[in-house]
Amino acid sequence: MINFRFIANILGKLLLVESAALLLCMGVALIYGEDDADAFLISAGITLAASLVLIFSVRVKDKVLAKRDGYFIVSCIWILFTVFGSLPLMISGYIPSFPDAFFEIMSGFTTTGSSILNDVEALPHASLFWRALTQWMGGLGIVVILLAILPSLGIEGRDLYVAEVPGPMHDKFSFTFYSTARRMCILYSGLTAAETVLLMFGGMSFFDALCHSFASMATGGYSTKTASVAYWDSPYIQYVITAFMFIAGTNFALLYSLFKGKAFRLFKDEEFRLYSGITLAVSLVIAGVLYFGGHSGLEKSFRDALFQVVTILTTTGFASADYLYWPYIAQMLLFILLFIGGSAGSTVGGIKCVRILLLFKNAFNELKRVIHPNGVINVKYNGKSVRTELLSSITSFFCMYIFTFVVGSIVMSCFTDIMTATSSVITCLSNVGPGFGEVGPMSNFSGLPGFCKIFLSFIMLVGRLELFTFFVIFTTAFWKK
Repeated sequence: MINFRFIANILGKLLLVESAALLLCMGVALIYGEDDADAFLISAGITLAASLVLIFSVRVKDKVLAKRDGYFIVSCIWILFTVFGSLPLMISGYIPSFPDAFFEIMSGFTTTGSSILNDVEALPHASLFWRALTQWMGGLGIVVILLAILPSLGIEGRDLYVAEVPGPMHDKFSFTFYSTARRMCILYSGLTAAETVLLMFGGMSFFDALCHSFASMATGGYSTKTASVAYWDSPYIQYVITAFMFIAGTNFALLYSLFKGKAFRLFKDEEFRLYSGITLAVSLVIAGVLYFGGHSGLEKSFRDALFQVVTILTTTGFASADYLYWPYIAQMLLFILLFIGGSAGSTVGGIKCVRILLLFKNAFNELKRVIHPNGVINVKYNGKSVRTELLSSITSFFCMYIFTFVVGSIVMSCFTDIMTATSSVITCLSNVGPGFGEVGPMSNFSGLPGFCKIFLSFIMLVGRLELFTFFVIFTTAFWKK
């Protein structure tokens, strides 16, 4: 059975992290002397009170955390964080509607970057910082942060880690999940700091540079400007952000190996080669289409193409140009990228390159089996045979992903046109941000009905937890003894 008492206790400890983050934002409001400091203080107080109630009013006898408990905790905490995280926006009156605030914060924590704001600059600095911080926290993972800074929980972290960081394979830094979480935090924080400094060299203020670094490393896409990165129109800034988005879309274990002087692991990895190949090939094709179509000069065409390919492939969602005005072939290529995503073990959403790679390898092997029915033909990844169970899991994931996309598109088509419906669902499911139609890169989701915003919020959550972690809760087997 589900250990509800222990789960409630853990959820309370997790909410301590959010209350501290809200107090940090209150400090930002005080520094800038803006009017939302009280909203963050009240929200932090409410969150802290709820946290203390869950921690001290629930006496825990059995501290055994089963695998199903891990799945339940992870699904619940993302919803709780979003509900409490919506409070300062509603209390301050800057986003008074609950569906709007819930959508905005869920989009932040799931690193989707879709927004309902028509005038981003109208928000105070603390609210802008809170949007960016939700992405930074969600990119690394709420539970991963907990495992890094609160090891005193005294529980085995494996089931929590696997539930929140799902994927076809877990390439860990070390043999303990606490150590893995700490090293992920250090690497993540170091890259964020490096990008902040580089963006400041390009003319960004410290505040803008920090917020964009949070969003880049989390592959989130929230900007402090309504026009997003296009506001600066700086080749240097766009290339820096492109580079860090690409880095954030790379498996963090491989990045750690690179910093340890083992660069060969990165370039020998089949997924990284596919990820890099897709980025380069699609960027060159779109750049050629733009250049020969008279879009702009060669460098600008390449820069715009590269930026939009990387921002969509890594599911970041920044915008440097309005691709809805590009030729249809360029738009189609970008639409396909909405499904793919970057590398497993990174902060990106989508299906992930490794799954795409193994699906194609398995399909080609099936063709070989037709010719050689008695042959032993294995799918290999990085020189090692892939287990049949893993291939089955990947196939199931792909089918569920497409099924969720189709059902979600049908639901959304009841409220809007087919292009907006399909692109809004896939951009939320893949945690990308902008889509096509009414939710394009220079538009937002504000025109959608409240039901659609709540519905898409849960689509974001399903995508962030990669389907199984969330959907397994609704199966009868999950609740059986």
